[in-house]
Amino acid sequence: MSSHKALSLTIRDDDTLHSAYLAWLARGGLFVPTEQRYSLGQRVYLLVTLPGAQERLPVEGEVVWLTPAGTADRLAGIGVHFGADGQDLRERIEARLKAHPSPPALTRHTL
Repeated sequence: MSSHKALSLTIRDDDTLHSAYLAWLARGGLFVPTEQRYSLGQRVYLLVTLPGAQERLPVEGEVVWLTPAGTADRLAGIGVHFGADGQDLRERIEARLKAHPSPPALTRHTL
């Protein structure tokens, strides 16, 4: 686990969930807005709250991309690939996304 504290991510609506979810990763993942510095391959612990939910779902993952603070036209943050314990969260996210399709003009990762 990383030396950072757990990252808390509250996703308030389905458009944001569509924008943040990284379906192209083998086990799924999320873009997490943060200005803290992380390294590729670093293990992180997330507490994720999905739209309309009260519970925070824990998941460990690995940083697979970085968008540093100050990057033009991009929100600073990290892409986190879910670990093996992320199957339940992935299934919940994908079920929600299937039930609430993305609007056609949604731009990815503009949280």
